[in-house]
Amino acid sequence: MKQVLKVKIGDEKKYNIEISDDGFEKLNQALGEITKGQRRLVVISKKVYDLYIDDLDFDDDEIFILKDGEREKNIKNYLKIMECAIQRGLTRKDVIIAVGGGVVGDLAGFAASTYMRGIDFIQVPTTLLSAVDSSVGGKTAIDLKEAKNIIGSFYQPKAVFININFLETLDDRQYMSGLGEVLKYAFIEDSCKYPNPLYLFEFLTLGCDKILEKEPITIIRMIEYCLNLKIAVVNQDEKEGGLRKILNFGHTLAHALETITKYKKYTHGEAVVYGMFFIIQWAYEKQYITYSYYRLSMELLEKYGFEPLEAKYPVEKLVGIMKKDKKAGSDKITFIIPTDKKKVGEIQLAPEDVEKMFE
Repeated sequence: MKQVLKVKIGDEKKYNIEISDDGFEKLNQALGEITKGQRRLVVISKKVYDLYIDDLDFDDDEIFILKDGEREKNIKNYLKIMECAIQRGLTRKDVIIAVGGGVVGDLAGFAASTYMRGIDFIQVPTTLLSAVDSSVGGKTAIDLKEAKNIIGSFYQPKAVFININFLETLDDRQYMSGLGEVLKYAFIEDSCKYPNPLYLFEFLTLGCDKILEKEPITIIRMIEYCLNLKIAVVNQDEKEGGLRKILNFGHTLAHALETITKYKKYTHGEAVVYGMFFIIQWAYEKQYITYSYYRLSMELLEKYGFEPLEAKYPVEKLVGIMKKDKKAGSDKITFIIPTDKKKVGEIQLAPEDVEKMFE
């Protein structure tokens, strides 16, 4: 089964997203065709390399292996990739391919956007989280110790190839991390301004068992629904000037949790889930949403086995990190909050008011 989605941003930025369960020979063929005549640098996750290198048609001398983990998305590895691109003799007509999760895609994408002021870039996401989120939309970045994704660029890929066979070896924690990002879309669907209702909230509620079992057709449909929503947002607002901010639902607290724990304790999806629990609870207490929607929201998150955050962190430090977040502005901290079923809005709060949120 294969689904092809089209991204069109303005008149010049167009690319396809292929979602399939085809064998890896089809993926190799597609990559060969789209990069014909180009030198390639393949930035690949260490875990993916160990598991799949025999299935993937890459030459040894075009591979850069990146260790796994958010901590690897740093300036040091960015410079290593740039040096490797120079050694490979890449020119402005050549291409960088990212094969891995969000860390690989973000880092390789940033390298592609800055090498010779921009060369072709192809995404091959191998985790559920990167398939439904970071591989599409053109955000690239690296982290500093003080803040996540603080250095980056908007740079659209030439193509995205999502092969769900990679998910067969994804461990349970990483799969659930991806589902955290999937669930986010259920809460923002109507605000994405997609032309037709997708009923993602209902799909995730009724299809929970098949999703947890990784039933292929269900997974392809789920990824398709999420990406249709993301494409709708990105097509209208590529660089997060307005509408695209809704994709940050749950992310303000999430990025602070990842930063305060030095990217060692939580996966990105786990942190996003904690952020959603937090902001849904606060929105209900402040009467932005009804009790019935509050309960529906909590029940959907709990249906997938998620629970609110129990660990405690110094509020002053969390708020300090939020103030450095790239979404913050004019001494205000931005949250995306639920306002109705499947709808969200933006709110900006002073740091002292954010501290009160944690009381």
